[in-house]
Amino acid sequence: MTAQIIDGKAFAATVRAKVAAHVARLKEEFGEHPGLAVVIVGEDPASHVYVRSKAKQTIEVGMNSYEHKLPADTSEAELLALIAKLNADTSVHGILVQLPLPKHLDSDLVINSIDPAKDVDGFHISNVGLLGTGQKSMVPCTPLGCLMMLRDYHGDLSGMNAVVVGRSNIVGKPMANLLLGDSCTVTIAHSRTKDLPSVVRQADIVVAAVGRPEMVKGDWIKPGATVIDVGINRIERDGKGILVGDADFDSCAAVAGAITPVPGGVGPMTIACLLANTLTAFCRAKDLPEPQGLTA
Repeated sequence: MTAQIIDGKAFAATVRAKVAAHVARLKEEFGEHPGLAVVIVGEDPASHVYVRSKAKQTIEVGMNSYEHKLPADTSEAELLALIAKLNADTSVHGILVQLPLPKHLDSDLVINSIDPAKDVDGFHISNVGLLGTGQKSMVPCTPLGCLMMLRDYHGDLSGMNAVVVGRSNIVGKPMANLLLGDSCTVTIAHSRTKDLPSVVRQADIVVAAVGRPEMVKGDWIKPGATVIDVGINRIERDGKGILVGDADFDSCAAVAGAITPVPGGVGPMTIACLLANTLTAFCRAKDLPEPQGLTA
């Protein structure tokens, strides 16, 4: 068996096109459009590359992009004052604080200072609680992207056995809650799970989000299962730096029915879903119908 490749790059382009079409209609009908504010503190090169990509794609879909670049020695009080200002700004519908923050800043305090309705990362404790209890919330972008791809490939997920390998607050836990919301039978496993391969082998859907390069092997996968690889790890092989996922792609692809590659799988969906979340936040703020197919 050779797995079907789930092309996250192509799927993300489709999501962005849907967002852009909806934004264009909002402009035409109401003369308004969403605005996304991104706050970055410090000079982390990877974060700056990511923020530039977010800003570029935000503008491309017709939204307003507001960037706030702060020096690494910004105080907590200064950062919280900026977030309070953005919370009150009616032209800003989504707020994202780029992580990681410098060590002298309390990330939890900062994230929880964002208006939950503008928390397009879905990290605010209120949104975490709403998602966990099956209520309307802002959903973390990466798990939302995974769910979109799974729905597109399978249609109805009801009754499927899903194993999420990883228990992070950013991916593992919200992913499990989203799959429960679609009536999957869900197991959260992790690096300390006893006989992890046998647990994974029971799954119709495997979400690998443990943060270890190529940890999930092909002989862990049930024939025909779908593997969603959230990991992105830079390793050296044959003297060259390459990107690999948390699943061993070649061995898993030989057994699975479908698999996401790394790169080009889950990664492109994260920014696409950030744009979708900003659009959703705008529609909720304006009491307008939410865009179809772009929410959980």
